[in-house]
Amino acid sequence: MSQTLTAVQKLILEGDIKVSSHGYDELAENGILLRDILSNLDQAQVVEDYPDFGKGPCVLVLQYDRDMKPLHVIWGIPRGYEKPAVLVTAYRPNPEKWESNFLRRKK
Repeated sequence: MSQTLTAVQKLILEGDIKVSSHGYDELAENGILLRDILSNLDQAQVVEDYPDFGKGPCVLVLQYDRDMKPLHVIWGIPRGYEKPAVLVTAYRPNPEKWESNFLRRKK
């Protein structure tokens, strides 16, 4: 399991969450509800983990909305801080760019 995802999940359970302005824009543009993302974060699957990312550790996860449509969500924690969990962006993955399980990019 990703240490970044574990930390994000813990922060969200504590209510320590922020949605970036880009994240809000992407949620609205893609018709994604924040409550769908938060309600099943415990089932998130790590797609890519970036523990040493310049702006702070972040992780790309696969989640599903209430209609069981796949979502990719990037969560992060600001560099030099222990909180909050930041929803950086969320989008519906393009099946032409991802394998059928949405966990690996097509080559």
